[in-house]
Amino acid sequence: MSGKPRLTYCNGRGRMEPVRWLLAAAGVEFEEIFLETREQYEKLIKDGVLLFQQVPLVEIDGMKMVQTRAILSYIAAKYNLYGKDLKERALIDMYVEGITDLMQMIMMFPFSPPEAKEKNLESIKERATIRYFPVFEKVLKQHGQDFLVGNKFSWADVQLIEAILTVEEKIPAVLSEFPQLQAFKTRMSNMPTIKKFLQPGSPRKPPPDERYVEIVLKIFKK
Repeated sequence: MSGKPRLTYCNGRGRMEPVRWLLAAAGVEFEEIFLETREQYEKLIKDGVLLFQQVPLVEIDGMKMVQTRAILSYIAAKYNLYGKDLKERALIDMYVEGITDLMQMIMMFPFSPPEAKEKNLESIKERATIRYFPVFEKVLKQHGQDFLVGNKFSWADVQLIEAILTVEEKIPAVLSEFPQLQAFKTRMSNMPTIKKFLQPGSPRKPPPDERYVEIVLKIFKK
């Protein structure tokens, strides 16, 4: 093994995409193993690699880590993206959990039945513009700093720029009423590590398509 973190998941976004984002933002190169069959997944379970019989799986620092939140917390702390003290960590955790709630809706959207897609898209728009994005618009406006917590780049900023760009893929004008978030998006997108991750050919995955949905259902649905 090269010493790089090794990520095992499907060749798509899902629960692994925030991990890719965080590693990339920290400037960390990683390797990926893509699950394509139910047999690959069952072998990981049989070999005792998956603590709770779930992926994502991230092999890092001699550990085989599962549970997305634990993985992200570890990476954020390891690469100094988790605040300087307990109060900053608490803020980062609150912001991250809020964004995760929104991203969960987006992650499940491709699996919606066709007749529910329009309604579900409207729900995403409503949650983003009424519940979640106003919070971050207010935070940035009130403290007048470039970043969400402690005027220092953190896991919360990574999670937010991922969410903004992901929602914009479905609702291009979603930031029209949020000037602070528009400026935040520009700043974050021009940070060298993030800018690199946004280039074609990076490990960033494209929006889920029917093929991705088909593979996920084949592997994980009994």
